[in-house]
Amino acid sequence: MNKNHFSQIYSTKNTKLFGELTTNQVVFRHTLSNKNGCEFSVINYGATITSLKIPNSTGEKVDVVLGFETLEDYINSFDLPSAPYLGAIVGRYAGRINNGSFSLNGKTIDLSKNWNSHQIHGGSIGFSRKFWNVKSISDEENPSITLEYTSKNNEENFPGELYVEVTYMLTEDNELKITFIAKSSEDTIINLTQHSYFNLDGHSDDITNQTLLVNSDKILETTDELIPTGNFISLENHPFDFAVAKNCPTSIDNTFVLTGKKAAVLYSKKNKLKMTVLTNQPAVHIYVGGNCFGQIKGKEKANYHPKSGICFEAQNFPDAPNHSHFPSALLKKEEEYLHQTTFKFENL
Repeated sequence: MNKNHFSQIYSTKNTKLFGELTTNQVVFRHTLSNKNGCEFSVINYGATITSLKIPNSTGEKVDVVLGFETLEDYINSFDLPSAPYLGAIVGRYAGRINNGSFSLNGKTIDLSKNWNSHQIHGGSIGFSRKFWNVKSISDEENPSITLEYTSKNNEENFPGELYVEVTYMLTEDNELKITFIAKSSEDTIINLTQHSYFNLDGHSDDITNQTLLVNSDKILETTDELIPTGNFISLENHPFDFAVAKNCPTSIDNTFVLTGKKAAVLYSKKNKLKMTVLTNQPAVHIYVGGNCFGQIKGKEKANYHPKSGICFEAQNFPDAPNHSHFPSALLKKEEEYLHQTTFKFENL
């Protein structure tokens, strides 16, 4: 079926043609909105959120996530000096795995390596660069979209065929609820996350005037290459102690061990907009960035730089398969992986 035929079928108000991959797979942008005027768009390349617009207290819609205008820009962003993974799903394993290696059922598994001698974010061509099939869309109350991807056995050398679903739901309470479900044909490891960069002042601004609160009393200690050592660092009297809200850091790339379901709160005084992050995961990796090195323009010709946005990567601990005292990342054959993270927006 050619692109024009696809375009005739799917180019409606809520679904627009977004581009075509070299594999001849056609990518669409699907937009869903709730009764309050909140709306988000997602493409089936990387199951990527391209925009998330929230009305502020004056009724102006603020696009609170970084993104690109074209499919080509998303594809080319993975060739930047440091790929930003703007808005994408990250898997099969988010974060770093030391030496790209771990032991499973007494066998050493050597993964693909794409970060020096290590693996990061699922390898050379992880879930962020895959074509996801749209399984279902609902534009009723609490509109949602479910996308699915099947990762073949030994993709990036991970064992087992892994079936993954991600559902994005926009509730009438202005929550973006993200639910991951996965099953594997063999014992494997898994750690999925959503990699949107948030900026409550608007995607073309910077995050330095927003405040951050994190419900954590320790972070993972890491090496110079950001590989967990297995030790923890207390946040008492630490610059990254955000138990009381204070200005966002200008540079951070750390995993916070969570003390409850409520992970973090981001607040914009400019737009009087508050975002609360809730998750069933044991950690949130917080990263400030978005830099596109002047090589690719963001939406509306924005110049994304190292302080453009802040990521809340709700997830298991990086390198958990190599640390027996970390929460287990093992997904046993035919068991179900369930990850739920919510971004709740409020006008104050």
